[in-house]
Amino acid sequence: MMNEEVRNIMTKNPIVAKANQSLNEIFALMTTQNLQQMPVVSDDNKLLGMITSYDLLKAEKNHLSNALVGEVMTTKIIRITPKDKVGTAAELFADKRFKNLPVVNLNHKLKGVVTSFHVIKCAFREEYPIPILYQEEFAYV
Repeated sequence: MMNEEVRNIMTKNPIVAKANQSLNEIFALMTTQNLQQMPVVSDDNKLLGMITSYDLLKAEKNHLSNALVGEVMTTKIIRITPKDKVGTAAELFADKRFKNLPVVNLNHKLKGVVTSFHVIKCAFREEYPIPILYQEEFAYV
């Protein structure tokens, strides 16, 4: 399971932000979609950074609520590739600094995101191919 490639468990085509979007617009989107962070991409889908709920909180605290995503996003981020192993993602999540990792190809184009929840579901599926509880509600990736 830990040797499975990330591309098999990641969310493909995640919701993304653009650097020129307003923080108010992104806050509304993150709230309605129940997201803590989102990849920020260029027009050609290259990963530029991540906008997080913490970035939004800092912007509000510093009276920058009228700023654009590109002005407050986090740009120093760890990224992985579709062929990286689930174990690599699990190790990064176990480090407690990450909950969401962007997945990019060799040209830095965003291919998806993998979350700690994806890894948990993958491990659970390995041990229990058929859900034990809430079978009608539990959806595998």
